[in-house]
Amino acid sequence: MRIFVPFVACLVVLSACGRIADVGQAPDFTASSSGSEYQAMISAPIASDRTIDRAPERASLWSGTRNSLLGDRRAGQNGDILTVVIEIDDRAEISNSSERSRSGSETLAIDDFFGLPQRIDPRLPEGASLGSAVGVSSNGSSSGDGSVSRREKLTLRVAATVVGVMPNGVFEIQGTQEVRVNFELRELIVTGFVRPEDISRQNEITYDKIASARISYAGRGQITDVQQPRYGQQIADIILPF
Repeated sequence: MRIFVPFVACLVVLSACGRIADVGQAPDFTASSSGSEYQAMISAPIASDRTIDRAPERASLWSGTRNSLLGDRRAGQNGDILTVVIEIDDRAEISNSSERSRSGSETLAIDDFFGLPQRIDPRLPEGASLGSAVGVSSNGSSSGDGSVSRREKLTLRVAATVVGVMPNGVFEIQGTQEVRVNFELRELIVTGFVRPEDISRQNEITYDKIASARISYAGRGQITDVQQPRYGQQIADIILPF
């Protein structure tokens, strides 16, 4: 306990210092050159059809290069960019109801047992008799109702980068987007794996074709800070049994 109290006090002081430093300041953007998207772009191999030596061929309408009119501009290698279309409109409703009842009654009376009740009754306290020696009754009932109603709707478009190519040819993508309005920063993160053939001719892919999709739409700033319970309240909710 002597070690635990100073430890908690230090955590409280450190968290308070970080919060005080943000007073009156807008949330900072995450550096765009610190993520895996940037690393994939700077390490991506340069295609041969993008060199200056093939400039005349790129000008031809019948060239098969990516810069030509008929060329395939879909993402195809590490560092390429594609658009992820997120249109989630899910709705679920579940309702359950259960009811149960039980009743029982048991009575034991000893009126005649070799004449013993007649001899014992006078010695019992006033009003007591073996005529109704034992009586037991019980009643029980339970009922329960449960319902779940959920609806999620999200419509977004975000540019993602191919950050890796799996041995089977599947692309690993990651996309981030940050928008700051006044003192509130909204950030969108999309990660997952996509097949090259699922990418449309417009270089787009819908979220339902992303395997192991991880979509996060959250925020940080003054509004989010006010909506979150304090650290002490969160710890109390976990520890307190009532």
